Formats: sequence, C-alpha cells, structure tokens
Amino acid sequence: MTGPAVPPVGPGAASLGRVTGSIAAVGLAESAVREIGRTFLYTIYAAMRNMRIYPVDNPVVQKSLEDFTALTGELVRRDGECEVRVAGEYLFLNATRMKLEVDNYTSFSFLLARCRESDVERITFRAPPTTDDWAVVLAGLLEPEGETARERYDALGRRLEEAQVTVFGLTPFDEAAAPLDDAEEMRVRAKRTYEQSVYATLDVMEAVREGQSANIKKLKRVVQGVVDQVLADEMPLVGLTTVRGYHEEPFVHAIDVCILSVALGRRLGLSRLQLYQLGFAGLFHDLGMARIPREVLEQTECLTDAEWALVRAHPWLGVLALFQVREQADFAYRSMLVAYQHHMRRDLSGYPRALRLGEMSFYGKIVAVTDAYIALTARRQTEGEPLDPAQVLAELTENPGRTLDPVLLKALGAVFGIYPPGTCLVLDTGEVAVVIRPNPVVEMAARPIVRIIRDPEGTHHFPGTEVDLGAHDEAGAFTRTVIATVDGDRHGIRVGDYFL
Repeated sequence: MTGPAVPPVGPGAASLGRVTGSIAAVGLAESAVREIGRTFLYTIYAAMRNMRIYPVDNPVVQKSLEDFTALTGELVRRDGECEVRVAGEYLFLNATRMKLEVDNYTSFSFLLARCRESDVERITFRAPPTTDDWAVVLAGLLEPEGETARERYDALGRRLEEAQVTVFGLTPFDEAAAPLDDAEEMRVRAKRTYEQSVYATLDVMEAVREGQSANIKKLKRVVQGVVDQVLADEMPLVGLTTVRGYHEEPFVHAIDVCILSVALGRRLGLSRLQLYQLGFAGLFHDLGMARIPREVLEQTECLTDAEWALVRAHPWLGVLALFQVREQADFAYRSMLVAYQHHMRRDLSGYPRALRLGEMSFYGKIVAVTDAYIALTARRQTEGEPLDPAQVLAELTENPGRTLDPVLLKALGAVFGIYPPGTCLVLDTGEVAVVIRPNPVVEMAARPIVRIIRDPEGTHHFPGTEVDLGAHDEAGAFTRTVIATVDGDRHGIRVGDYFL
C-alpha cells in the first residue's frame, strides 16, 4: 500500500529516515527486558526460598543473593533504573509486562502474593543495591509484621530505615490506584500526572522532529500513570484537558486524546491491560504531526493546497515513524492502526483513502471520537474559535454527517454527562458557574457538580464555591437551575484555572 504523495518540505527534501524520524527506545529493548524478567523471577524466588530454609549468612543464601544482586545491578547499569510493579494480575519490570508461563508460574505467583501481602505496589531503585540491601527487603517481604497489609507495609519501611537502606523506593497500592477520600489530594495527583505526561510526550515529539532516538520507557510510565489515575478517579484528570493556552501543540493534543480515550475505554469495560494499550494508541495517534514543518502548524492564514496535502499525510507519516520502534512491540502495531485510521471516519470517507473495503479497528473508532472532541474544543486559529464543550458534545452526537461511531459517542456522553467538565453555565440565580464533574446520580445528568465563580452582582470569586445543582430546598424545589451555557473565553473566564 502506498500513501498519498507528500509535497517536499523544501529544496533538498529529507530522506525517508529523516522524514519519519526514529523513536527506537533508549536503553534496553522490550524483548531484552522481558528476557531479563524471566531470570529475575527465577533468581528472586530462589533467594527468598533459600532464606526461608537457612540463616541469611548461610553460603547457599549468600550465593543466591549474590546472583540476584548481580542481575539487578546489571539491569540498572544497562537501563538506567529498575522498577518492579504489580498491576492487577500482572507484574511489570521497567514498564515491560513479564509473561506468565508454565515454567515460571510458581515464582511469578509467589512474588505477586508477597507484594500484595505487604501492600507493596512497586519497588524502584536507580542505583545498584548491595547484597545486604536485598537481604533486608526480601526478609521483610518473607516475614511481614502486622495484622493488615498497610501495617505490614509500614513495618517494612521501618525495617529499611533502621537498617539504613535508602536505595529502594516503595509505593503502596492505594497511592497508585485506589480512590481517595481527599478530593484535593486527588486533584494534586492528577495535576502531577498531567504535567509529567506533557513533558515526556514533548521530549518524544521533539526527538521525532529532529530525527533522533527517544525514550519510549518514559511514555510507558506516562500511560501507566494515566490508567492508574483514571481507574482511581477520572474527573480530575479529564478536567485538565480543558486547560487552554497550549492546546494547539501536537504533544498536548496527544496527551488529551490519550486521557479521554482511557476514560472512554473504562466506561466500555476494558481491562487494565486493554486501557494501557488504548492509551498508547491515543498517545501516538498524531505522531506524524511531529514531521510537519512548524511554519505550517503555526500558520494563522488558510493553508495552501500543498500545505493541506502535507497535513493530510500525517497519518501515514506517523505509521512510518512507529516502524522505527525497536523490536516491533505489540503496542506499536496497534498504534500504527490507530495512527493510520483515526481520520478515516466510520464509513471510510475521511483520509487517507482506504484502498480496500474493511472496518476501522475498535481502538481506531475510540480515538477518532476523542480526537474529534478534543480538536473542536481546542480548535486552532486557522480552523476557527474553540467551541463550548456542551455544544461540541451535542453536535457530535446529533450530526450523523460526522460519521463517528454513534455508540461510542453515547458512551462519551456517559463519561461527561450533559455538561462536560469545563462548561461555563449561567444559572437562574444570576450566578455563573464552571462544571467540575458530572453528577454521580444518573437521574441528575442535567445537574452537574459546579463551582460558582461569579455572583449575581458580577463579582468574581476564585476558586469559588463548589455546589451540587441537584440540591433541593426545604420545599423540595431545586435551589439552582441551568438556563444557558456561555463561552468562558469571551467573558474573561480561564476555565483551566479551576482544574489546576
């Protein structure tokens, strides 16, 4: 299959390798980490099994600890860091999922059980631990102290502190994935996840633009962080996609589509692993835009035919760039499909034109929906003013001409409710409010949770007062009702400030 003809960028247009760029992973390839992971499971299981039988100073124990220490030290030296992470029924080593096989079932299950028993979701270290360091942490996992998992986790931390072992970083499960009662803490965590995502994605986009190698491992952690946050509480992170200022930048658009795709996938019942794969596909869907000249992307006038042809070529330019991913990991194949298909539309009437009949992939349909929503609510200057989130959602749902999957559009509406986060509302009290999140009561979909930012006299209040539009007075009447939506930008309201 050949792509559309791409106009040369300028005199002496770059070669194909230069045009596509390279995003081969910096450090160890995924297949190499997975192979090391097999040995990792065997050696840590052998060390812990021997520690159960013999004293720690026994030569058999010391030999198994030395073997394990040498392996982890080599991993740190070759890959720059090491992270062991539990996610559901999976174990990850440096963001690479370790395969559960017949010959490693015992060691795999043993390590998984010990981590859960002591509430250890992840162990990280960036310097090679010593044999004595490993002896302390493994002994703590083998002989946990405390009645509950959290008590055992705290006891393990104290044991490491008393032994002056500082090389390890431990994270409990609830700090990575469990819902929090403290809404402010969840908001801060969402902001941190979003900022880390933007910086990591910017690095990759710039590397592709310059034809250099980029660190894919950072992006793996980005997507893992997004999935964890969405599973814990999606709205603080989804709300950050409303932040204005840099939405025209491809790397921010990619993050927003990634977040919204994972949130939509969660509503569709996808597993954690499927959400991870979908998040990667969403993050890479516009990778080809990194190979479009900046002067074209920053154009404030209407694009010429040649410039528009170049922009329309970004789907297959993204596919070519993804071919550079070392080892052709599974996520690269899925991402190639999404990168190629996300502008095709459900009836294949978009671009690039399909040369044979078929259907878009499921992930491609999801990303097409979220990409359209994000693009319309953060429209570039050459395409007109950004649209109100509620207006965009209604237009996408009611206008069949957009040829997006109607079932997925309804699911997107379920994520947002009638008024998506970031929508500015005028209330019958004369107040102006910003939607923070949908009402958790399904019957109250038209009455979201909002923040009152302007009183009836026109006085602005920051950060405002959070209220439930579903609240009643003593007589049973609603205390506030929506009468209209307004464009926040035109009224001097920076919606994103209420999510930062």
